[in-house]
Amino acid sequence: MKFERISQGTAVPVATGRSQRGAVAYSSGRFAEESVAREYRRRGYEVMAERWRGRGGEIDLILFKDDEYAFVEVKKSQSHDRAAERIGPRQVRRICNAALEYCGRLPAGLLTAMRFDAALVDQFGRVEILENAFGAN
Repeated sequence: MKFERISQGTAVPVATGRSQRGAVAYSSGRFAEESVAREYRRRGYEVMAERWRGRGGEIDLILFKDDEYAFVEVKKSQSHDRAAERIGPRQVRRICNAALEYCGRLPAGLLTAMRFDAALVDQFGRVEILENAFGAN
């Protein structure tokens, strides 16, 4: 991080190339997640958690409707196809493990009805939801 002096001799941090790109990526990811959450709400889902982190990994969105939980991985890229390509096997395993941990804390435990969705957001902010995109039902 680079520091720059301003009036009265106070030094403040200034974003450099790498940290600035990270901030843009973070903001872009949050925007995508908020867009996806809005779409699920429009479809009648209740958002149970956002960016839930367990020992096994992080789940972008956890939703509930009709006695079923949907664990959603949100990916943003130039196109929906490119976004889908960014979901790799290791990430799928981490999401599935985190979902099992989450369900293990629910009254029905691992008997809880669940599915794994991929929510893809393109460069124009259009959302495409792929229900049951990966994992076992």
